[in-house]
Amino acid sequence: MNGTLELAFDNSGVAGATRLAHLHQAAPLRALFPETCRMDLPVVALTATCGGFTGGDCMSTAIGMGKGSKAMAIAQAAEKLYRSTGGETRIEIALDVAAGGWLEWLPQETILFNGARMRRRTSIDLAEDAAVLAGEILVFGRSAHGESMTRGLVHDAWSVRRNGMLIWADRFHAADALLIEALEHPAALKGMRAAAMLIQAGPGAAQRLELLRDLMLLAPAEVRCAATLVNGVLVARWLAADALALRPSFAAAWMALRNAAQGLAPRLPSFWVH
Repeated sequence: MNGTLELAFDNSGVAGATRLAHLHQAAPLRALFPETCRMDLPVVALTATCGGFTGGDCMSTAIGMGKGSKAMAIAQAAEKLYRSTGGETRIEIALDVAAGGWLEWLPQETILFNGARMRRRTSIDLAEDAAVLAGEILVFGRSAHGESMTRGLVHDAWSVRRNGMLIWADRFHAADALLIEALEHPAALKGMRAAAMLIQAGPGAAQRLELLRDLMLLAPAEVRCAATLVNGVLVARWLAADALALRPSFAAAWMALRNAAQGLAPRLPSFWVH
């Protein structure tokens, strides 16, 4: 099963407002445009009509933000990756933000069933003064079913380029026996089954590191979290036994950063907060 979703925004709307300039979608990927989420930016909710992915599926999503345009792309619901008999689920995400643009790539959980095989790549390309706030939440196994992830493949790659130059990259790769070691090793996930990451890049990002760290001090004791700065890219991570435990701290950081970076209201769409 192959799915494609392409969106582009520009600021040719009334009084320079951001508007949708291009949309191409091929099942099972779909873009929805909710009108009741009470946000201060155009919001596109991304969904998959198939309910989940398995080995052999290939999904491609591309979002282009034109000069000065601003929008939020948000997952409508958690993404499920089912057990595979050997094939890989391949997911390609390309985010391109032109000069003066702003894009929020707000995730829900990616739930990896035991035996899932995921190979995902998220590539972000920024113009000189463009900015992005992006993240992910990974869940290893269905904890509500008492399931742990003991086999499969998780290859999750991120890259951020500014003016075509690579400024930050991150890779998480673990398969089968190595996957168990990564989930249990004290230097890796140390038994945690949910991991979240947030990055913010753009003008003034370095000045927000202390704000982010101060917010993380408020996280509950069972949530491990930290933040750092790499080549002007803010990077924050959370680990917890359950995704529900880390979501409040993740949400607080997200709302504070969108407010500090763009003067946007410190809130999230109602269907993300639950």
